[in-house]
Amino acid sequence: MRPKVLFVCIHNSGRSQMAQAWLEYLSKGEIEVMSAGFKPSSLNPLVVKAMAEVGIDISSNSVNSVFEYFKQGLRFNYIITVCDEGNAQKCPLFPGLTNRIHWSFKDPATLEGDEESKIEQIRTIRDAIRKKVEEFIISIDSGSIKENSSKKE
Repeated sequence: MRPKVLFVCIHNSGRSQMAQAWLEYLSKGEIEVMSAGFKPSSLNPLVVKAMAEVGIDISSNSVNSVFEYFKQGLRFNYIITVCDEGNAQKCPLFPGLTNRIHWSFKDPATLEGDEESKIEQIRTIRDAIRKKVEEFIISIDSGSIKENSSKKE
């Protein structure tokens, strides 16, 4: 059975979308991946552009509510928050054995500067997320993440 992973951030407009896309791409479908936010908004167009630069199209992705997934009773093997620590604590506790992991990345929605400056910063975030996703895949393959842990990275 494929592991199920949920990436969570505030708006499901940038970080969690990139993480979902990277895990889908890098795991070649071996891992079931979803993403959601506490206050879903709309996809950040600069995030869409940055992902397109590496050949990944997220332009038709939907934004989702973590609370809707919770109400639906969905179960995940891993819930990975990609927002700041304070917001990560707001994530509901899903039923069953779930590994909770926290990766903190700067929110693309809060970046300052002109468009070129913002896209450059988003590229840095995108690449950092890819690196964490690669490490995550290796940790799953090696079995280093134990069930029902509250591991924070």
